[in-house]
Amino acid sequence: MDKRFRRYDLDWLRVFVFSLLIFYHVGMFFVPWGWHLKNNIIYEWLTWPMLFLNQWRLPILFLISGMGTYYAFSKRTLLEFNKERFLRLGVPLLFGMLVIVPPQIYFERLAENQFHGSYLKYLGTIAYKGVYPEGNISWHHLWFLPYLLIFSILLSPVFIFLKHRKNKLISWTKGILHKPLGLYIFIIPLYLLEAFMEPFFDITHDLLNDWFNFTSSMTLFFFGFVLVANEEVFWIALSKIRQKALRFGILGFIGLLLIWQLEDGYVVHFTEAFLKVFNFWSWILVLLGYAATYKNKPSKYLSYANRGVYPFYILHQTVIIALAYYVKDLNWGLLTKSFVLIIGTFLICWFIYHFIILKIKILHPLFGLKKMV
Repeated sequence: MDKRFRRYDLDWLRVFVFSLLIFYHVGMFFVPWGWHLKNNIIYEWLTWPMLFLNQWRLPILFLISGMGTYYAFSKRTLLEFNKERFLRLGVPLLFGMLVIVPPQIYFERLAENQFHGSYLKYLGTIAYKGVYPEGNISWHHLWFLPYLLIFSILLSPVFIFLKHRKNKLISWTKGILHKPLGLYIFIIPLYLLEAFMEPFFDITHDLLNDWFNFTSSMTLFFFGFVLVANEEVFWIALSKIRQKALRFGILGFIGLLLIWQLEDGYVVHFTEAFLKVFNFWSWILVLLGYAATYKNKPSKYLSYANRGVYPFYILHQTVIIALAYYVKDLNWGLLTKSFVLIIGTFLICWFIYHFIILKIKILHPLFGLKKMV
């Protein structure tokens, strides 16, 4: 990205949120929710901080991705943009499905006594067993990549139109952003999706049957582009709302904790749907607002970390599951196992990134690394 168009605060947030994935996926090992491997002891109380993260961690990633797309169009044509998206998303996805993800399924099969033997023997079963969970072909945690690729392709003609022509949509949003709580107008479409689509479509990450997740994520991606297209008007509105958004976020999550104690019904459902979008949108505004105020500045650490985010994302869950397989039945406490998994994952991913991926240029496109300029 041209430095004239770079927002360092968005880079910091990207690093922060992707780093949280390691903590979150380690947490999945210990909570009751379904995951690929489970610890020998499940900690019910850990569900609550996990729920807090779960509300906004993916929505903000799709929003930031939409924002980055706005800046990407600053020096690319439609064809150049889509070619770059395929190389940056499609190639790492294919590589990940063939090389990075299979060990995760292998350790899961071992843990469930569904397979016995070496990893080399297991590799011979991938092709004819079919798609996960029945088979062994999957994109697992890399599901974010095909979604982002499809969003980019579908919306790129709209984005290039919005980017290069004066239009009513941007003018309308500028007027909205001048209002005291204008940024909260954007929760209306998100609420409608949450209230009327979410009950009918479970989140599957399989792309074909994931209509609620697909639609809401693409909406956030689109919102990211539109908000940043308002340029300084958006950042000023953000600086004005961040403190209120923090209070709203606290109230929103408390409201969710209370509503989750009630039996389901129409009133509870529509109230919960509102609180969900109100809560996660508030925390998105908090993170964006405070990052814009305090972190919109370059750093040599940021440059290194931002370049490493993508390889870390591709690698991290495979490393977690490999480590988790060997500690899951040990008589260790939560803190000890968490420490081993978190620190071990960071160190192993860093070692692979710093000493292997960066040193071997042929690996760069497989992990989505751009050429240094």
